[in-house]
Amino acid sequence: MAFRLIKNIGPGIIIAAAFIGPGTVTLCSIAGVNFGYSLLWAVLLSTLATIILQEMAARIGLITESGLAQLLRNRLKESVWKTPVIILIILAIVLGNTAYQAGNIGGGVLGLEAIIGPLTYYYFDVKINVAALLLGGIAFIVLSQKNDKLLPQILTIMVLFMSFSFVVTALLIRPKLPELLSGIFLPTIPKDSLWTIIGLVGTTIVPYNIFLHASLIHKKWQGVEFLPKVKRDTYWTIGLGGVVSMCIVICAAGSGIEKITTAVDLAEALSPLYGSMAKLLLGVGLFSAGMTSAITAPLAAAYVACECLGWSTDSNSKKFRIIWGSVLLVGVILATAGIKPIALIQMAQVANGMLIFIIAGLVLWMINQQKVMKGHVNTIWQNILGAIVLILSIIVGFKGIDGVVQIFN
Repeated sequence: MAFRLIKNIGPGIIIAAAFIGPGTVTLCSIAGVNFGYSLLWAVLLSTLATIILQEMAARIGLITESGLAQLLRNRLKESVWKTPVIILIILAIVLGNTAYQAGNIGGGVLGLEAIIGPLTYYYFDVKINVAALLLGGIAFIVLSQKNDKLLPQILTIMVLFMSFSFVVTALLIRPKLPELLSGIFLPTIPKDSLWTIIGLVGTTIVPYNIFLHASLIHKKWQGVEFLPKVKRDTYWTIGLGGVVSMCIVICAAGSGIEKITTAVDLAEALSPLYGSMAKLLLGVGLFSAGMTSAITAPLAAAYVACECLGWSTDSNSKKFRIIWGSVLLVGVILATAGIKPIALIQMAQVANGMLIFIIAGLVLWMINQQKVMKGHVNTIWQNILGAIVLILSIIVGFKGIDGVVQIFN
């Protein structure tokens, strides 16, 4: 039964694997440490918004049998906006994923070190993190698989490990049910929590996931008869991602610590309170979160770059493999040497901030084109929900850009 579930699961699990990365784990931990259960509603809101946007992207991919970047390239063929939009997409997704890849691998390394201890050595006064090389090697092996069906199966197993780790740890903490329900269903904005709320939304609604979902969906299913299955796959898998994010907040809220920098701080704090099992579980969870993001980020970059440039998106094509290989290699080198490409990350944050509301708007526009969607356009209620998500993405986008600008000032 479990094997059949893993075998038949759709691309939604890859999207869930992508958005629960080290950044999400750390931010959810910070939310729990600083504000207890009071921001659980923001995680729920972010998850619902992501489901709405990803369902539209998946529907576009299924009906048009095209990736979103490819579709935009074709639809904007005669428009003056074609080149600026393509450049922005490449900057935000390809450059951004390259800049963030070191953080993805670094998050997995932190999880591994929480389990087995430091794996950093010095060779001729050069600091080398062997764990980063190991994780990069695992990601390379997974991405090199020529069988397209193996990738979602491998990521499904990793997501299940991650989910089990965080859910069981949350249960060990035994949260108080009234406070938990209040945090989920009674929205409040505690003092100094606005940036954290925006961050929670921003780490869940991820631009590259929108492109990745549309690209993967028509490779898994062809034909409108699969639309109900596409929707179920999206709802359940991304919903699972939301539950995992909530469990991380719960773990942090029950840790009793006052300040946190990374999720490893959380693992260390839980150990004396709930035993070494809590630390082990969180270590496994963080390792899985880092690994899944380290695999999906290069994959998304390859799909987006190839679609934008009109190249084949066959996972076995030379150009496709060169792109994901380059993103992975740069990430491994930076993570191994402990280098943080701050300038690239800040540039990527600005591009992502601009891209998120532009893409949300374009998806909403495209999903309502009868000629494109062949009768499967949004209903009135879907458009209302889509408009709310668009407004939310505009707020997140501008706040993110403003945050980077303030750093430079």
